Amino acid sequence: MNSKRPVNLDLTTIRLPLPAYTSILHRISGVILFVGIAFLLYGFELSLSNEQGYQQFVAMLQSPIAKFITWGLLTGLGYHLVAGIKHLLMDAGFAESKESGKIAAQVTLVLGVVLSVLAGVWVW
Repeated sequence: MNSKRPVNLDLTTIRLPLPAYTSILHRISGVILFVGIAFLLYGFELSLSNEQGYQQFVAMLQSPIAKFITWGLLTGLGYHLVAGIKHLLMDAGFAESKESGKIAAQVTLVLGVVLSVLAGVWVW
């Protein structure tokens, strides 16, 4: 097949619209939540094993790494929730135009940052 279409192999020159970035971040936050379930299940299993396991889990949550993981999971959860609601509203027929989609993406990012800061204040 001989195609005369131009081929752009330099991905750094491609500019995506803001709603595309929010959609990509929504997928990334879903992956973060999926991977984070392993940490949550381990902590849940450890805390239910016996009293020493519970005390070990509580002590482990005081470490900076555990706090960072907790903050990351809460940030991912908050953003995934906000972006999921935006997608559900778009499925219902709201914010389907280019202009309203851009505004909805901006609102999603702002709410995601606010929830991330609130999660950080709560965890740290």
